Amino acid sequence: MGLLKNLFSKKESYPMYLYSEKELNEYEEHVTKHFGEFKEVFHEMVSPDVHLDVIIIEPTEDEPYYKLITEGAGAYRQNAPKEYVDSKGHYAEYMIFLPADWNIKSNEMSYYWPIGELKKIARLPIDCNTWLGAGHTIHSNADMEQIDESTKLNSFMLLCGLDKDAKQCELRLKSGKLINFYLLMPLYQEELDYKLNNGYEAFMNLVPDEDLPPIVNPNRANYVKK
Repeated sequence: MGLLKNLFSKKESYPMYLYSEKELNEYEEHVTKHFGEFKEVFHEMVSPDVHLDVIIIEPTEDEPYYKLITEGAGAYRQNAPKEYVDSKGHYAEYMIFLPADWNIKSNEMSYYWPIGELKKIARLPIDCNTWLGAGHTIHSNADMEQIDESTKLNSFMLLCGLDKDAKQCELRLKSGKLINFYLLMPLYQEELDYKLNNGYEAFMNLVPDEDLPPIVNPNRANYVKK
């Protein structure tokens, strides 16, 4: 996408983009209805552009994994092309799923990186004056190295966010904004290369049904190097 140079250069100052109180209430009602009830939110202490909290939905018997969902990214109007805006609009929030035994409150980087990457990607459209949509891929860092020493994963692909009924989920606020939800799928370099060379559908055909939806596993099998 040609974003790395801008993303890792010095950030300029931005105005704040915030949901209204009514929009926040609508958003949280939608998340509860379509993704599950939540009791906890990781509140952001310093917000340079959007106020980006992370909603924590705990594992259940039917869905035995954590769902981490951003709250605030959708207040920013992305710089998306007209052909995309006509069907999907300008706004998005992001998700990542973690195993039930993941220590989500740990400050150790081996546990924190999914949250850090989730927030970094949610801010990428602001940092780079661009947009994100399903099928887009993003390197974690400018050197294309692994995300953390605990894993060889080094990048992400965005999937359409599905609700608890496995239906594509979006939210039309009463203000008129259409909020899309995208799920982050961590990738190895070989998988990223395969996707870029062969396309989204070809790569997804390599992913076993039992690995969907993708739940973070720092040491999972590489779908390309089987």
